[in-house]
Amino acid sequence: MEEKEFDYINMIPFIDVMLVLLTIVLLTSTFVATGIIPIDLPKVTGQYENTEKSTLVEIEDTGTIYYRGRPVSLAALKEEIRVVRKDTPFLVRADKNIPLQTFIEVIDVVKTVGFRNVSVQTEQVVK
Repeated sequence: MEEKEFDYINMIPFIDVMLVLLTIVLLTSTFVATGIIPIDLPKVTGQYENTEKSTLVEIEDTGTIYYRGRPVSLAALKEEIRVVRKDTPFLVRADKNIPLQTFIEVIDVVKTVGFRNVSVQTEQVVK
């Protein structure tokens, strides 16, 4: 019996596998980029108490920003918190129905002024 020599390597199965992998990568990256993949965010089950005196900013569901109980604009908030010591803990209380952009703008103002100890108040989930 005579053995045949290999004249070539069949690349078609290799190419098929690579195309399938490429398709999976492209679909997954598209889902992640467009937010189609549902993400179940973690719930707060513990109770966290802030024992230190904090500077408090509140955001109402209408988007109104309150600093020390008074409604303020973003520019006014920035000017008022400039005089507060930067090592003071900063607490943001925001309604869960506010637009994310409003929340991000408030956090951006707080961070650009120089506060590094910034917390967001949450509500404990009752089991």
